[in-house]
Amino acid sequence: MNLYHLRYFVTLAHLEHYTKAAENLSITQPSLSHAISLLESELGVSLFEKEGRNIVLTKYGKIFLRDVEKSLEILDSSVKSLKITGTGEGQIDLAFLRTLGTDFIPDMVHRFLKSNPDKSIDFKFHTGVTTDIIQGLKERKYDIAFCSKLEKEKGIEFIPVSKQDLVLIVPYSHPLATKDTIDLKETIPYPQIVFNQRSGLRYIIDDMFKKINQQPNIVHEVEEDQVVAGLVAKNFGIAVVPNMPMLKFTKVKVIQIVYPSWERNFYLAVIKDRYLPPAIKNFKNFVIKNAQL
Repeated sequence: MNLYHLRYFVTLAHLEHYTKAAENLSITQPSLSHAISLLESELGVSLFEKEGRNIVLTKYGKIFLRDVEKSLEILDSSVKSLKITGTGEGQIDLAFLRTLGTDFIPDMVHRFLKSNPDKSIDFKFHTGVTTDIIQGLKERKYDIAFCSKLEKEKGIEFIPVSKQDLVLIVPYSHPLATKDTIDLKETIPYPQIVFNQRSGLRYIIDDMFKKINQQPNIVHEVEEDQVVAGLVAKNFGIAVVPNMPMLKFTKVKVIQIVYPSWERNFYLAVIKDRYLPPAIKNFKNFVIKNAQL
């Protein structure tokens, strides 16, 4: 049994006439008859029976036709999709940190699509924390990601593409709200909200406090940037966070940290040595070329 025989069978089933089917398929009638005989021999049942000058499907032929047409439709759709992918078109599953969703990701995707006006490229967006994003990459849920770097993930290629300063945010009613710059040591007396261990940012902030040989007074640990900012705005504590665009719309005072100053890098992440279809490879190269560090 081969794919040609299955397509011959479907054509014959619809035309119900060997001569017409052979002409439609651009093969000889004996070749068509031989192919159907081989198919019936392999299946062990008759697929057609004579009815006057024509032929019609048997009970088993009708069942087989339904399944074969369904299978060929799936196969043809998959082949078409892969051919489109091979031309630099298709779908890109992109995962990123929510903090990058305000500016960086929309800007990069918009510019990439604008630079490829004749290609049909469909982005599917996914957000999460770094650990979940990396796990999704490894499970092949995502094609490409933008997140923090996890040193332990040796099978992931991390390429720096963006950065943010780390700043202190406090509610406007806080004693530190009168300051525009601050030494991290000045934050020690106050309750602090920090990112939990699932966030790649947690390790960076921990290192900042190690530099000043101090431990923050941690009252809450959360995953998301927006949640941290929201809690600070409602006076649950102060926090060290990336200097995100969303802070302009949150009721917090942003204070520059003069020591130890730190920049948070964001990385493009893909599986090392994994084949990337043209559309994904082109987007990866576009981001690297246009990254502003």
